[in-house]
Amino acid sequence: MGSNAPRMMWQLLEPLHAVTYFAPEARSAADAAGMRGFWMGYFATRAAPLGAVGPEVVTAAFHGFPPARVARALPDAWGFAPPEAVLRARLGGAGAALRRLLADAAAPGSSEGAGSLPDAPEKAGPPADVPEKADPLPDVLEEAGSLAWEAARRADTAGRVLAAANQALPEPAEPYLRLWQAATTLREHRGDGHVAVLVACGVSPVEAHLLKIAAAETGADGLRLARKWDEAEWDAALGSLRARRWLDGAGRLTGEGARERDRIERLTDEAAAGPWRALGEEATVRLARLLWPLANAVMESGVFPVPNPVGMPWPPEPVDGLTGGPVTP
Repeated sequence: MGSNAPRMMWQLLEPLHAVTYFAPEARSAADAAGMRGFWMGYFATRAAPLGAVGPEVVTAAFHGFPPARVARALPDAWGFAPPEAVLRARLGGAGAALRRLLADAAAPGSSEGAGSLPDAPEKAGPPADVPEKADPLPDVLEEAGSLAWEAARRADTAGRVLAAANQALPEPAEPYLRLWQAATTLREHRGDGHVAVLVACGVSPVEAHLLKIAAAETGADGLRLARKWDEAEWDAALGSLRARRWLDGAGRLTGEGARERDRIERLTDEAAAGPWRALGEEATVRLARLLWPLANAVMESGVFPVPNPVGMPWPPEPVDGLTGGPVTP
């Protein structure tokens, strides 16, 4: 599939995972479980596979948040609902969101007609071609969920705490839920690897945010508001990156900064390649084609915004091996 396959698989799986943060069904499920506000729900639902851990563990694992922000949510969240209840809520909320979003994509009156799945944008590569029948969605979800679960099962989680905790969760029976949990394990596998690369490259959490902003992957105002580092910490990180000659006086990437940031992303992709090598090229290509219309349906709904805090662009760039003919569920 080419060296950029891990990045494309991330871009196809991330929209499915991200409904747990952005879809109203997920927020309602967290609220019903007892969470107090969006951020308590965010930290608790993402950290729940780790058990009733404290803010220090979550601050370290998540990497991008100041300790005080995490401590406003944890450990208090576990007093409102234990991790087991939070896990049930996050799975139920994500499943409800995906059922709505993917059903809407195949609903009568959509541009593709009843029971069909939307084509991917032309720029992003080939559409998934499914045979004409009453409702191809269950078959697509069943196969995509099974392939994604196999990739997640085969992921080497040594040194990847969030991925390991998610990988240890039981396999859901329902295809929507199986696909979501597999997507979550795989994105945390990539995220754990990305954090390891940042640490190895001597890039602090705030410096990582500034590099993302400088690369125009996300907006400065939104990221500052979401992460809540104080101004002194932003200023110190900016000074550090300027001293390394990665950013110029206006906060833009220098030539050296662009090269170093590209290296970080390349190493992240390389660290995320293991599950796809284990799954094999044929199965990975097959999964990518099945995922494309599903991810596109979520993105077209507007639930997962672009730009977004994780800096994921849409649509993905084409990948070698995804230029072939039709695929059938």
